[in-house]
Amino acid sequence: MDKDAGQPCPNLQADFRCGIHQRLRPQGFQGCTVYDCFGAGQQISRVTYAGQDWRQAPDTAQQMFALLPVVRQLHELLWYLTEALELEAAHALHGDLRGALTEIERLAQGSPDELLALDVAAHRQDVNVLLLRTSELARAGVTKGAKGKKGGKKKDRRGADLIGANLKGADLHGVNLRGAYLIGADLRGADLRVADLIGADFRDADLSGADLTGSFFLTQSQLNAAKGDAGTRLPPALTRPSHW
Repeated sequence: MDKDAGQPCPNLQADFRCGIHQRLRPQGFQGCTVYDCFGAGQQISRVTYAGQDWRQAPDTAQQMFALLPVVRQLHELLWYLTEALELEAAHALHGDLRGALTEIERLAQGSPDELLALDVAAHRQDVNVLLLRTSELARAGVTKGAKGKKGGKKKDRRGADLIGANLKGADLHGVNLRGAYLIGADLRGADLRVADLIGADFRDADLSGADLTGSFFLTQSQLNAAKGDAGTRLPPALTRPSHW
């Protein structure tokens, strides 16, 4: 089904629920089962517009729709900052992380006009600097002295093109995989403990039997896009997708 951005889905019911939620995948709406707004929709409808909805006030519709990607990005940053504060290895950065968290929370509470005027990219960059430092501290104990197959230190696989790669049983313990393209990769039985997985693209990657305990900056949306099974070990904050 094709539709323009800002045009309501025909499956959206009068109560704003999805009419085919229980059968999205069989009906070809896999993308809907993967998408996560990080609570931005609820924030906009309940807080930014104080419970007013675009059906009751059609003149707010386009502005409300334009706000979703802005608030979603802010809430995504809050997710990462909250997780970073739970990493004891990054204790030295907790003060800076708390400051950034407070600032992003303040921005997310802004008025529609204030939110639309935000330079979200600049705020993402500021937070990213902290997240990079957090990642280095969290992985330091694992990567120190780690050797690759040729005797060198394990590579930083940030942004690596690993589309369709055979990584079955691979030792990716403590590896930086932020932004890596792992679409359709075979990661069955792979060791992904304490790996930085921020922004890694796991669409149709097979994580069956993989160990992701201790991995960080992994979101539910990334898991929902992948394949897995009962043997896949996950961080406690995340839920095993129903299609695994």
